[in-house]
Amino acid sequence: MSTQPSKALETFDNPRPERDYTIRISMPEFTCLCPKTGQPDFATIDLEYIADKKCVELKSLKLYIWAFRDEGAFHEDVTNQILSDLVNATQPRFMRITAEFNVRGGIYTTVVAEHRAEGWQAPEPVHLP
Repeated sequence: MSTQPSKALETFDNPRPERDYTIRISMPEFTCLCPKTGQPDFATIDLEYIADKKCVELKSLKLYIWAFRDEGAFHEDVTNQILSDLVNATQPRFMRITAEFNVRGGIYTTVVAEHRAEGWQAPEPVHLP
């Protein structure tokens, strides 16, 4: 196999750093292992962020997400780890990770974690008639 999973996140320069704009990425094929049973956990990971100087490169993000496939992780921990790693790589103005895990033992879990850069304020929403 020519491509392997990797925890290395690559970035590129934000093409419009003067503007707050939202980047949304959905990753519906996230898998990791239950740390108690070793059974697979499946989730959709949604990433929303407002870049500052750097954006995450998508192929490296795909390989990064793939790297969790054989790791045991609690839902809460893996969601926060993904957020921390992406924040460290990109230093965004704002970032939110929403992890919606499929049912396990009759329970669905959704974990939401956020980062806001110091001093950054969200723009006011525009409501059109």
